Amino acid sequence: MLLNNKKVILAVCGGIAAFKAAEIASLLCKRGAEVKCIMTENAAKFITPLTLREITGNPVTVSMWNEVTNWHVEHIALASWADVFVIAPATANCIGKIAGGIADDMLTTTVMATKAPVVIAPAMNTNMYLNPIVQNNMEKLKQYDYSIMTPDAGLLACGVTGIGRLPQPSAIVDYIEMKACCTAQLKGKKVIVTAGGTREAIDPVRFIGNHSSGRMGFAIAKAAVLAGADVTLISGVTNLETPLGVKRIDVVSTRDMKQAVDSLYDDADVVIKAAAVADYRVQTPAKDKIKKSEDTLILSMEKNPDILYGLGQRKKNQILVGFAAETTHVIQYGTEKLKKKNLDMLVANDVSAAGAGFKVNTNVATLLFPDGTNEKFDIMDKFDLAAIIIDRVTKIINKS
Repeated sequence: MLLNNKKVILAVCGGIAAFKAAEIASLLCKRGAEVKCIMTENAAKFITPLTLREITGNPVTVSMWNEVTNWHVEHIALASWADVFVIAPATANCIGKIAGGIADDMLTTTVMATKAPVVIAPAMNTNMYLNPIVQNNMEKLKQYDYSIMTPDAGLLACGVTGIGRLPQPSAIVDYIEMKACCTAQLKGKKVIVTAGGTREAIDPVRFIGNHSSGRMGFAIAKAAVLAGADVTLISGVTNLETPLGVKRIDVVSTRDMKQAVDSLYDDADVVIKAAAVADYRVQTPAKDKIKKSEDTLILSMEKNPDILYGLGQRKKNQILVGFAAETTHVIQYGTEKLKKKNLDMLVANDVSAAGAGFKVNTNVATLLFPDGTNEKFDIMDKFDLAAIIIDRVTKIINKS
């Protein structure tokens, strides 16, 4: 898991959104983080310290005057312990105190003493959030490298509809991952990732497609952005959410995807083609829905352009990575594809194997390289495989 062994301080201010701190803490723990919570006395009126203690398995600090059992000054010990310091929800009062250098409770004294990245997730009434004083305070904190999340818009607890809602807990945890796990391996590199399956129209209602969910490509895009890359994700039809920090282009057909990739290819440093594109398309799609008038339907198909082959022919200094989803002779077919398409690496997998293939969160793969070497990986989470793929891409770049 991405947050394994990461130490996160979750600080909770006194606002109605404080109840969401329980879900934030739970998600952090599920993603492998060790979490310790600090609450203001007002926050403890909305959600009990006991709740957060039970979720995290750690004591919750509320008062500066709690009796401690070790010799450390508690706020300094917590500040030094953290890899990331998160304030969610953050009230206008707390933001103002931090911006003004005021340290008069456990939360503000600890955040003042930490050298860890600080993430602030504001939550308040729309008029409070838009107040110039609050806006100026947040801008001031940004100048000191505090990270301020933009609140969501919608119906607030006060009955007003507007900006000021605490972002969804999953979005906050994704943001924390970015701050805790981002490296500079691919800093300054432009990476294109393709994902999902393409669709070829039969008529206005029907299409030819495949079972690709896009999970592998989306995981690679996330791993690349965490490695510091400038990532563009070109995706077929999918219901997956765009990874934080990734630019996304949605396409439908193979020709749509080819056009999108070709337009960005010359400026790219790395292209990872994880999409499962349709190799053939209907020669003449019907303009109207085809009616069920016959027992059989014969479609005339023509070949789609081979996107990866075309990129291999145009390749200059780009690192080009392909995928081969096979059901038989996986290594043989993968090796042939690696050579034919002028690739720097190919990810070969047997989509019929247990735990591999489409619509699952795991994969089984073998990485093939032009020098004839390969690396075989047993079943693992798709993001873990994505991180390995990005690591090998980084090594190829460093060698070249």
